[in-house]
Amino acid sequence: MGKIYRPWNKLSLGALAVLAASGVNAQYAPTPAYQGKIGKTVAETQQSWPEKKKAAKGSPNVVWILLDDIGYGAISTFGGLINTPTLDSLANNGLRYTNFHTTAICAPTRAALLTGRNQHSAHMGLFPETAIGTPGYDALIPFEKGTIAEILKDNGYNTFALGKWHITPLADLTPAGPFNRWPTGRGFEQFYGFPSRGSIDQWHPELWEGTHREPDRQDGKHFNELIADRAISYLASQKSGNPDKPFFLYVATGAGHAPHQVAKKWSDKYKGKFDAGWDAYREQVLANQIRLGVVPKTAKVPPRNPGVKDWNSLGAEEKKLYARFMETYAGFLEYTDYEIGRVINHIRESGELDNTVVIVSVGDNGASKEGTFVGTVNNFGAGVSEEERLKKNIEQIDLIGTEFSKVNYPLGWAAATNVPFRHWKQDANSEGGTHNPLIVFYPKGIKEKGGIRNQYGHVSDILPTTLELLNIKAPVVLNGIKQDAIEGTSLAYSLNDAGAKSRHTVQYYEIRGSRSIYKDGWKAGSLHVKGQDFEKDKWELYNLTDDFNETNDLATANPAKLKELKALFDSEALKYNVYPLKDGTEPFTLPTAYNNVDKVVLYPGQSTIIDVASPFALKRSFSIVADAVLSGVETEGVLLSRGGAAGGLSFFIQNQKLQFVYAVGDGNKYVVSSSSATLPDGKVELKASVQYDQNGGGVVSLYVNNAKVGEGTLTRTSDALYLHEGVNVGFDDLTPVGDTYKVPFAFTGKINKVTIDLAPTQQAVLGAK
Repeated sequence: MGKIYRPWNKLSLGALAVLAASGVNAQYAPTPAYQGKIGKTVAETQQSWPEKKKAAKGSPNVVWILLDDIGYGAISTFGGLINTPTLDSLANNGLRYTNFHTTAICAPTRAALLTGRNQHSAHMGLFPETAIGTPGYDALIPFEKGTIAEILKDNGYNTFALGKWHITPLADLTPAGPFNRWPTGRGFEQFYGFPSRGSIDQWHPELWEGTHREPDRQDGKHFNELIADRAISYLASQKSGNPDKPFFLYVATGAGHAPHQVAKKWSDKYKGKFDAGWDAYREQVLANQIRLGVVPKTAKVPPRNPGVKDWNSLGAEEKKLYARFMETYAGFLEYTDYEIGRVINHIRESGELDNTVVIVSVGDNGASKEGTFVGTVNNFGAGVSEEERLKKNIEQIDLIGTEFSKVNYPLGWAAATNVPFRHWKQDANSEGGTHNPLIVFYPKGIKEKGGIRNQYGHVSDILPTTLELLNIKAPVVLNGIKQDAIEGTSLAYSLNDAGAKSRHTVQYYEIRGSRSIYKDGWKAGSLHVKGQDFEKDKWELYNLTDDFNETNDLATANPAKLKELKALFDSEALKYNVYPLKDGTEPFTLPTAYNNVDKVVLYPGQSTIIDVASPFALKRSFSIVADAVLSGVETEGVLLSRGGAAGGLSFFIQNQKLQFVYAVGDGNKYVVSSSSATLPDGKVELKASVQYDQNGGGVVSLYVNNAKVGEGTLTRTSDALYLHEGVNVGFDDLTPVGDTYKVPFAFTGKINKVTIDLAPTQQAVLGAK
């Protein structure tokens, strides 16, 4: 303690200056020397207060907006047919960057964005859910690689994050933390959103304020509205408390990641507008892009991605279904733009917009390829054929976009909204996975309105760009920790020089073994086949200067260039922790805090346990034992719940019976009730035992004070890695697992504790979406 906090008279101003220059965070710095004079009375005393570190007068505010799963040809700002007037306005009064790149998937993009380092260098080669014990993939973003929030907070900014996070290690996502890799542990003073998972139910979001779970309000508000409301509240409060202090606002929406959910009034705006289909969409959007100048005039529509059908070959029912999917997706994005507009308008009305840097990455990767060729209205189970899925989709067409759906559009629309590029999200070898629109708006710093910039950029460039625009140097030391070098390249040089030569000249990409390397306009890449020996992967070669959307493979014609680039990829991979390559076929255990424990004790009043990090995240047999006190025949409610209507389990009392519901994601729900209609009063032990078998089924047994009172068979069990709703003691919220009660169905007796007994951990081959 003496090394951190010292008496006021022990530290000279010179020493304080050295600390400031070294980048030591003021909130952790030793107390400065007292500059006043102490008298025997207050009247004889010359008071003095230590100065707080302030941003330079007139420092601009910063807003970063990161959208999710959006292709280059989706929004109107870059020629798409989805109206985004807010983003149009920002671009028309700022700049469109046409040669900007992400990592091809969400968590790696977020880690690179927030740290200004490459994804594997930031230890986020893939997801926290897929972490293994190597530097490139352990999901432990080093404190030597400080975030933009940590840097700006240290330079006198207020810092706010809203929406999707998805870069905290699973083992830290418990109610006990540790919280130093949650948003508020990495520099954000306020956080409102979801700390884990790639997606969220837009109508029933499970939300956190800081590190605390927000109560479920059942108010019917869409997630977009909630984060816009909270962003405005943060900014209004900040300006009320300190109007001269600049702010950093990071908004990471859940849109347009699945599930695609939006009010009908938004999707209805697009009725009939996609009836011509995805082939016509690509042609029309490419023409728009050429006219806008965001693609070369010589651009041609590439061949359809493998498996995508000619729209004209589809039947009438399929066309109607697929058009509805796209109408919903379009309404979802336009509504997202509307809520972003509310935040931007608030900043404008407060008089701050002209002095605000707004940077928008339209997507953290290309359009999603996770919706199957026929789309998904709901999760019908992993074993469902495309024909069965299509039939179920047609039956549920009117659920698309509602709270009773988990929608993702078909791959034909993903490919279309990625025009002019081939392939899609996850494909790190392809521009279709990594090439996203970027918008930069800064009235005080950009002379040209509506300009086009073609300089090569990467998501790691946004942090150094921001620091240069704010005239802040990257710290040598941050929070007392020596910092590694920033790996991104500032794009500030190009803001007012459209013809400037690109400074980011080399960039590697890798996701699940698909990989590529860019250098000075040339690119080599390989689309990895899952399970195949990496050495057998076929490499392609493109000259992006002449062939920006990769239509002419030069690998055979120029083997020397291909060899050169493959060697460069290898050296970059060694430099930035890319090895070992992995594609999801390797055995590993989900890295949660509960992996190596066989018993977990939970208590009423505790916070929700995030499902992907919960004791149930690994599939193993279990028992739930509730130590409770029943106060008569009217006692009812949930003892423990996991998940919701789309899948999960609930252990509860209703109609004087002990009951257990096991809901599989395909809509099947298995209900087991006690045979007796009478439960004892007073202290009681209530138990549900779920024993899985080797055939994908299982048995549920119910006990009251160790006496079996019910049993049922599970013909199917859930293989879901995680659900949108977590584990709760004493209630079920958001959506009900069971069909016989409404949330929260809180327990009306007393729960002393609930114990989960787990079968020993076994190695499992797991994947993540």
